[in-house]
Amino acid sequence: MSETAELLQQHVIDPEVCIRCNTCEATCPVGAVTHDSRNYVVDPDKCNHCMACVPPCPTGSIDHWLPVLRSKAYTLDEQFSWDELPAAQAEGASTLVSGSTAFQTAASSVAPGASAQSAAPTAAKVASLGASVPPWSAAHPYTHLYGSKAPISATVVGNMQVNEAGTDNETHHIVLDFGSLPFPVLEGQSIAIVPPGADASGRPHHARQYSVASPRNGERPGYNNLSLTVKRVVQDHQGQPVRGVASNYLCDLQTGDSVQVIGPFGNSFLMPNHPGSHIVMICTGTGSAPMRAMTEWRRRLQASGKFQGGKLLLFFGARTQQELPYFGPLQKLPRDFIDIHFAFSRTPGQPKRYVQDAMRQAAPALSGLLQDPQTHLYVCGLKSMEEGVVQALHDISVGAGMDWAAVAANLKQEGRLQLETY
Repeated sequence: MSETAELLQQHVIDPEVCIRCNTCEATCPVGAVTHDSRNYVVDPDKCNHCMACVPPCPTGSIDHWLPVLRSKAYTLDEQFSWDELPAAQAEGASTLVSGSTAFQTAASSVAPGASAQSAAPTAAKVASLGASVPPWSAAHPYTHLYGSKAPISATVVGNMQVNEAGTDNETHHIVLDFGSLPFPVLEGQSIAIVPPGADASGRPHHARQYSVASPRNGERPGYNNLSLTVKRVVQDHQGQPVRGVASNYLCDLQTGDSVQVIGPFGNSFLMPNHPGSHIVMICTGTGSAPMRAMTEWRRRLQASGKFQGGKLLLFFGARTQQELPYFGPLQKLPRDFIDIHFAFSRTPGQPKRYVQDAMRQAAPALSGLLQDPQTHLYVCGLKSMEEGVVQALHDISVGAGMDWAAVAANLKQEGRLQLETY
C-alpha cells in the first residue's frame, strides 16, 4: 500500500473550545465519540467521517481534522490527555484537503430527512431527525462573543430555589447581570459557566453549558441580564453519590458574587417570530429553561398588543409535582394563552406517566398542529426522553393518516423540529 493511501484526516475535538455538552456523542451514529471526566474524544478506528456530529455542535469544537499517517493516529489515551490540540503532523499534510470540505460532498448527498423514511423511528435515527437550521423567522443569533481564554464577568443578582424545598432534585433559578458589557442572547441559546479552581489533576475546571431561561430583553425587562435553571447534581446516572462541580458552585452563589461566562452558543434551537406561529414545547426537569424563555417572550409580545401569536402547548415532565421547577408560576398563566400538560413518573400511588403519554392523550390537538406548516416543535431534557417523544409524534401522525416520513422530513428541512437533549 502506498504511503498516500495510509494518510488519514483524523477527526478530533478541540478541548479548549468544547463545553462538554455531549451533543457529539449523542448524535454519532457509529459510537465513535466517547468521553472521560475531562475530555470528549473521537476513536479513529470507528469514525467514518459521516459528519453527523458537526452541525449540532454549538461551539464548533467538533470540526477539526488533523492530517496524520494512519499508523500514527492519535490514540484515545493521547486525546484524553490533551489540554489543547497538538500541531498537525506535517508529514503528508500537503496532500490532504480540509476535513469539512473533503467529506461535505458525501454528507450532502443524503437527502434532507432521508433517515426518517423508515416506518418508525429507532434510537439510532432519532437524533438525525432534529433540524440543524433555525425557523425562517428566527432572529439573528450572536455566538462565541466570549471564549474560554477571555470570558466575560457577570454578577449574581438573584438565586432562589424554584421547586419545593426538601425534594431530591433541588433546582435553582439564578439571575446574572452583565452591566454595561454586551451579551445579547435569544430564547433557546445557551451559555457556559467556568467554575473556579482546579480538578484532581491540578488543571482548571472546564466550562459547563446551561440553557438561558429568560427572554431576549432580560429576566428583568430592559436590563442586561439573563437567568439559568440549574439542578444541584448530587449523584451520577448510576445513582452513585457525586458532587457536580459547576451545579453546586452555581446553586451556592450569593448575590453580588462574580461568575465567569463564555458564549453565547446556539444558532438553530431558536423560536419563530412570525405572527400565527404555533409552538409545541416538550421538556423534562431543567430542560424547561428554553421553554420558559420562549413562553415569557411570547407573553410579553402579546401583552403589548402588537403581536398575535398562535397556539402554545407545553408538555412538562418530572418525577413528582414537588420536583417540577416553576410549578407555581405556571399555574398563573392563562389557559387561553398556553395549554399545559404535566407528566409525573414517581407520584406515590399513581401509575408512571411520561411526557410521551401526555402527548398521546393530547393526540387530537397535536395531530392538527402536525399538519399545520406554522407549527414548531422543541424537545429539551434528558437524552432518554428523546426516542419516546419522537415515537409518540410518529404514532400520532400515523394515527391521523399522515405519512410520517414526509412529516419528519418537512419538520427537519424547515427547522421546525428542534432536539436538544443531554
